[in-house]
Amino acid sequence: MKPERSPRPRWCGGQRRIGLTGGIASGKSTVGRRLAERHGLPVLDADLYAREALAPGSAASRAVLERYGAQVQAVDTAVAPGPRLDQARASAGAELDRAALGRIVFTDAAERCWLEELVHPLVGQRFAAELERLADAPVVVLMVPLLFEAGLDGLCSEVWVVDCDPQQQLQRLVARDGVGEAEARARIAAQWPLERKCSLADVVIDNRVDGSQLAGAVAAALARSRETNSAP
Repeated sequence: MKPERSPRPRWCGGQRRIGLTGGIASGKSTVGRRLAERHGLPVLDADLYAREALAPGSAASRAVLERYGAQVQAVDTAVAPGPRLDQARASAGAELDRAALGRIVFTDAAERCWLEELVHPLVGQRFAAELERLADAPVVVLMVPLLFEAGLDGLCSEVWVVDCDPQQQLQRLVARDGVGEAEARARIAAQWPLERKCSLADVVIDNRVDGSQLAGAVAAALARSRETNSAP
């Protein structure tokens, strides 16, 4: 199969921007931590920005509560929950039950699309602000699970995809999130296949290995990419 190429042009400015992506539970966060802790690179985390966008009391959180009601409101253990969602509490900052919200959007493509249309622009705004703040940094890592799906690969000068076997991915997701196999498969299916993402990557990090081998692979990929970027 001929490798696919993104129709979006890559970032061509002076700053080196590494887009770090992959499938759910493929090991992106592990690689991101390695780049931050071992190599000292600033890592912009799309998952963190999405959680902040849905923080209690935010406009996006209120929109979610208005759409789904009590089924996505976290239970307040200090007060026995009533039969109906208390709108005053929701406006004041009720917390979302993210697991319940996930069960809705990972099994209903229309609802997932609605949530993405709500959250993705907010995440994009946060990326723009952070990139402006880090304008003088020589290298920045953008860690984005839906890098291609959300059209954020155009912010990057290069894209790394963390790859693993489908069975590894499934097992890691079940263990990490405490979900059943059927729900884990639905979450994996909600994203582009890893094979497709790898075909669009400049660097593929193989996460079918142990920790020390993965660390070596990350260092080697960073060195190779630096050589490529510094070539005339």
